[in-house]
Amino acid sequence: MEHADLSMIRDGTILLGSGLMFVLLFRRLGLGATLGFLVAGAVVGPHLLGLVGDAEAKLGFAELGITLLLFIVGLELSPQRLWRLKEDIFGLGLIQVVACGIALAAILALAAHFSLAAALAVGMPLALSSTAQVLPMLQSSGRLRTPFGERAFSILLFQDLSIIPMITIIAAMSRNPAATSGPEGWVLGVYTVLAVGGLVAAGRFVMRPLFRLIGHLGEREMFVFAALFTVIAAAAVMERLGLSTALGAFVAGVMLADSPYRHELEADVEPFRAILLGLFFLAVGMMLNLEAIAERPAFVIAMAAALIATKAGIITVLGLAFRMGWRQALALGLLLSQGGEFGFVLLAQAQQALLIAPDAASLFGAIITLSMATTPFLMMFTRRFREQPIAAQTDRDGPRADGANAIIVGYGRFGQTVGQMLMAQDIPVTLIDTDIEMIDIAGELGSKVYYGDGTRLDLLRQAGAAEAEVILFCMDGDQLSLEQLEAVHEAFPNAALYVRAYDRRALVRLKNGPARAVVREVLESAVKMARLAMGGLGVAPGEIERAEQMYRASDKERLRIQIEASDPQAARAMIAEQHPWGGGERS
Repeated sequence: MEHADLSMIRDGTILLGSGLMFVLLFRRLGLGATLGFLVAGAVVGPHLLGLVGDAEAKLGFAELGITLLLFIVGLELSPQRLWRLKEDIFGLGLIQVVACGIALAAILALAAHFSLAAALAVGMPLALSSTAQVLPMLQSSGRLRTPFGERAFSILLFQDLSIIPMITIIAAMSRNPAATSGPEGWVLGVYTVLAVGGLVAAGRFVMRPLFRLIGHLGEREMFVFAALFTVIAAAAVMERLGLSTALGAFVAGVMLADSPYRHELEADVEPFRAILLGLFFLAVGMMLNLEAIAERPAFVIAMAAALIATKAGIITVLGLAFRMGWRQALALGLLLSQGGEFGFVLLAQAQQALLIAPDAASLFGAIITLSMATTPFLMMFTRRFREQPIAAQTDRDGPRADGANAIIVGYGRFGQTVGQMLMAQDIPVTLIDTDIEMIDIAGELGSKVYYGDGTRLDLLRQAGAAEAEVILFCMDGDQLSLEQLEAVHEAFPNAALYVRAYDRRALVRLKNGPARAVVREVLESAVKMARLAMGGLGVAPGEIERAEQMYRASDKERLRIQIEASDPQAARAMIAEQHPWGGGERS
């Protein structure tokens, strides 16, 4: 047992160290993290250096990363977004998967002399693109929320959804005698319907009350536990029924997509997904049979070229058919021309079903890997003639409700006024708060408020802060530090920051920070009450106006001195001159 523990620690050290080194290198070269993990796994795996073995066992554990990825995909699929993108998801996405799958299967059947079942079992996985590679590329270029980015996202989303029927098709074509002992297809269909219905009911009547209770307790660690329990339990139910664990995770995400806890769940699950998905790619790289590839390098290169050309051509034509300009259609085709990470999962399924040989699975895994490596180069070399200057693009959509043009952190009395005024101007707003009772009340009144700590960078990122134009911190009390504000600005430099300051001391502390404006929460209401009181006491309107101007001028000068000195106690003499009785200063 001790030897096994040491071996696990040694393997983990080698895998994590090699992954870190290669990902940093490939990121530096602009080639993406996915390719870095794959190459790292191939280098330390049994077919090259042989530093780490038992790739299949590691792959089985790391497949939990795929399950978590589908859970997050489900969380993104809110009913409003699904309805708005329905034409692209179920039109463009469906046609792309079917057309590319059939075309690639035909190439395999005619050129490589595959049987019909084997051609379909390989052609379908090759029709999928890499969500893990494409979405970060769109985000880093600032195009994720543009019409082009949403088209790409829609296709990727349908591809992720299509994994489930693809696994079913491969299982139906299986030649593995062990598969014949399972239930019949119609029984699996009944199981699927019952399982999905049960998961939806569990989400509404069990998980949402559970998350609400955890929110009342304020235990963030319990949120992490509950999130992982939700994913794993849903996957375990499906596995017990002989169904796809990916389907269970996806349904778990969808049933919570419209809940107030969506962003908190995404932020809590994301680190585990990232780590496990990285281990998944490392394990896939370890399983690449480099000897088999070396025996047929021409086949690997030719099939990778055929894959890229076929998918790029078909997607470009489909983009034109869906009223895209030729430049954007070509860019979409090139961006999605590679194979994807779920292709490895489906190739493993096809191998287990005895539809393809292990060497063939290794060869086509290498083809997918090579196609991934080409995408950054294709986008780089074709940029000059496929992209128009941003100023010439007049078809950019305006703000979207789920695009987080404005993120309001804190939806109490102050935040509600800010939010309602912005929404009255049709400005899309994402609302975040930690007050469960307030969230429930706002929901009853028609406002969607998400649960979570809006000062956390990971949660802000999940809420769309990278694309937001403004982030407004409207929390009650003195909750925001200058260090937190600077961290938000550094993480999301394109978003203008506005801050509600609890008192004068908070304003002095935050004023020299990166916020565009810091507003004292009670200043204007206090000035208004003073004006009303003077009016009630019979003071002439001109004198009321003069008193307000004198106060504002004195207050502004004191504030200037205090900010320059970074000391709220500075300029106390000015207070004594104006108010002989002195006193503290908090307003």
